[in-house]
Amino acid sequence: MQTHEIKCRFFSQEDLLGAGCLDIRMAMEAAEQAILDFEHGDVIFPEKIVQIFNDDTQERINCLPATFKNKKICGVKWVSVFPPNPVRHGIQNLSAVIILSETERGFPIAFMEGTLCSNIRVGTMGALAAKCLARDDSRTIGFIGAGEQAKMHLIAMKTAVPSLEVCRVAAKDPAEEDVFVSEMEKLLPQMEFAKATSDLEAAVSDADIIVTATSAQAPLLKAAWMKPGAFYSHVGGWEDEYAVAKQCDKIVCDDWETVKHRTQTLSRMYKDGELTDADIHGNLVDLIAGRKAGREHAEERTYFNAVGLAYVDVGIALAMYHRASEAGLGQDLQVQHDMIFEHAPLKDWVRV
Repeated sequence: MQTHEIKCRFFSQEDLLGAGCLDIRMAMEAAEQAILDFEHGDVIFPEKIVQIFNDDTQERINCLPATFKNKKICGVKWVSVFPPNPVRHGIQNLSAVIILSETERGFPIAFMEGTLCSNIRVGTMGALAAKCLARDDSRTIGFIGAGEQAKMHLIAMKTAVPSLEVCRVAAKDPAEEDVFVSEMEKLLPQMEFAKATSDLEAAVSDADIIVTATSAQAPLLKAAWMKPGAFYSHVGGWEDEYAVAKQCDKIVCDDWETVKHRTQTLSRMYKDGELTDADIHGNLVDLIAGRKAGREHAEERTYFNAVGLAYVDVGIALAMYHRASEAGLGQDLQVQHDMIFEHAPLKDWVRV
């Protein structure tokens, strides 16, 4: 007898963490493969749908789909970004869920917490760029910003550049630096931490790797603070003065064509006529595929800007799904047992 059951697997954040999905090496491998799949035309990647509920605060929910044709997997990230949340409600400003479906029958196979995957993807892209653009003997990393993305970036950068030994951090509120150090020194006990008590220059001056991960829209990072040989990973919107990019020997993006139409520092420079297509060394895929060189000498200043590519989230989410499934975590969700008109009690349920 034919069954019309549809089931999928639900994975909470705790399931994913318990399965060992906070694994930057796994994420880097999945992200690199996703980037190459896209390069080879194997990815369907529609425009994202953005619903903004408040123009002033930019409270919004985005829908970001992508399909890997050869893997026969379609996924979508449903992500809410509510910047006032921390101050207004004392809660996080970003949350996400991810749905994965197989494309042979079109049925869902997984519904999963997506904030972990989304944060891992941001850190992972920075890590892939660091592999290509940072000095492999980098010792010191400096952060402007001490939130979730800064924490994830530290794990990612330490994975990509194992020589890192010292981490300095500056935040708007020194209490955030206290939390950052308290949490991260438990995860990276061999690393030396220094709090800059909101002194941005002290955090990043003389650092081999600089990361800005803030919600600010201001030129926080100054060009004079970036030494020769430093690698800069730009995470947020407008976080550095134009002179930072102007002095860099190589500027690389995850996707320049997308970046130029957004509101990040490079986007602003492009719109102001301060940056042209010719000033961009290339996209990350050009370095991964070997078409263009990464770092070529020790004194180069290098700049990476990621706008965010949701097909990479789907690629990482698929790797997380496989790992959590193999670990036996998660729980089955019954989407339906029968088709609508097969339900015996339907006559008691229908309203006409």
